Amino acid sequence: MTGSKTDLQIALVQANPHLGNVDANIEKLLQMRARAAEQGCDIILTPEMYLSGYPADDLVLRADFMDKIEAGIQKLAIATKDGGPAIICGAPVRDAGRLFNAVFVLDDGAIKATRHKVNLPNYGVFDDKRHFTSGSLQGPVSLRGWRLGLAICEDIWSSDVCETLSESGAEIILSLNASPFESGKTDQRMSHAVARMTESGLPFIYVNMVGGQDELVFDGGSFALNLGGKLACQMPQFTESLSVVTLREDGQSAHLTGQVSAPDSENEAMWRALVLGIRDYCSKNGFPGVILGLSGGIDSAIVTALAVDALGAEAVRVVMMPSDYTADISVLDSQSLADNLGLRLETIAIKPAMAAFFDMLADSFAGQQADITEENIQSRLRGMLLMALSNKFGNLVLATGNKSEYAAGYSTLYGDMCGGFAPIKDVWKTKIFALANWRNRHQPKGALGPSGQVIPERIITRPPSAELRPDQEDTDSLPPYDVLDPILIALTEEMADIQTIVDRGYDAQIVEQASALLFRAEYKRFQAAPGPKVTARAFGRDRRLPLTSGFRPAKSETL
Repeated sequence: MTGSKTDLQIALVQANPHLGNVDANIEKLLQMRARAAEQGCDIILTPEMYLSGYPADDLVLRADFMDKIEAGIQKLAIATKDGGPAIICGAPVRDAGRLFNAVFVLDDGAIKATRHKVNLPNYGVFDDKRHFTSGSLQGPVSLRGWRLGLAICEDIWSSDVCETLSESGAEIILSLNASPFESGKTDQRMSHAVARMTESGLPFIYVNMVGGQDELVFDGGSFALNLGGKLACQMPQFTESLSVVTLREDGQSAHLTGQVSAPDSENEAMWRALVLGIRDYCSKNGFPGVILGLSGGIDSAIVTALAVDALGAEAVRVVMMPSDYTADISVLDSQSLADNLGLRLETIAIKPAMAAFFDMLADSFAGQQADITEENIQSRLRGMLLMALSNKFGNLVLATGNKSEYAAGYSTLYGDMCGGFAPIKDVWKTKIFALANWRNRHQPKGALGPSGQVIPERIITRPPSAELRPDQEDTDSLPPYDVLDPILIALTEEMADIQTIVDRGYDAQIVEQASALLFRAEYKRFQAAPGPKVTARAFGRDRRLPLTSGFRPAKSETL
């Protein structure tokens, strides 16, 4: 680096776009640009695909949608005629009949440059190759006296793009990202950024999207690194915000300075991801509030606490639907939970409906023993009641099943799986207990619910039960969750085979039972409500298996 350069003030916009609402996204960006201008910024930098939202999926295949994107880019470009901050914005683009995931550089009322994403992810939740063409390797963009290397998300997960930028004279790497949250992913991002910074010999800025989008939650956590891996800026997680970093010449290299916020702990990060997922799913889809059934168990208690933290007590409606099998302590504990969270507990007994159903089915069921059919009728009656209230009042029904239950099929289709959103469908049962204990000791940042012990201790310590028959406990049908969860995690998140898991010391019979339950319940999960991804491999778009399959794995199977 030679010559004297003017310091560059870069505003990192950790933004929460509304996917598909291009006009709203433009207005938000212009408001943030005005804030950045007040702070003397030269450039404002958005996340990947900010203008459209991400992932836009097949919306980018619609000509009318892409027309709005192109008009939006022109509007943003014209806004830069005022001499204020230049805009570096992520958006899809059409070019010669092809679609690209792109970054636009806008200044002086014009599009100064465009760069296309080179490395397109096509694994897990990502389908970039379905929609976009891979871009070509290109050099940096000159802007406000600096040569800026632009990379888009997956471009920093391998070395080629940053290496090309460094070799062609870039003085800094600016990385635009829409990287979804999952537990432990923050360290992965930092590791890749440090590797690219080290290889290129350039300071590094990583700006990430924030917000809930269907089954994904983007956690922000944007950051900047100086040479040597020293943190120059760390933005908060799960919060839409703007942070200014200063880029200045420092001898033979460039140097960044900014503000550093402390990252969230593991449990707080997961709790806040779930809260943001609920909040944005409701707000972006226009739901006035949510409704769910309370059972006196830990799953419905956790979902209720999450919903209150996300939306406030006034937007959460809870209903107790007892049967003859509902224990008195379940009613008492549900009332205590509601009182702790400032909710009114509504009670609608299902005994009359059960009697009516059994009477209607008496002739058809004649000579048959009572079994799981009668249990499922109870669960489905509760689902029907919740849907009726939802239809009448417009509240979104929250399903309360956890990942262990969904994995094992220990759930009733059109019953306890009934709902429009399933907040804990990617949270293992053992983690549910950990989150409950954590929430009772902490009030999460941004939470609208109260502090203190919100979940009664007995709900946490009492053995889990569906309460669909006398003296029922989950362990009547399933191994203990502290045994079952590690096996299911290996089967689902690692895609491990039975023998591999048995070799880790787990009982072969239990592993085979868990595997059989997992494969048998695929059709249930296919019909399940969406819910926020928080683990390495979530059910839904993150894990795709056929519904109809003759494959049934077994221990030490020979070919």
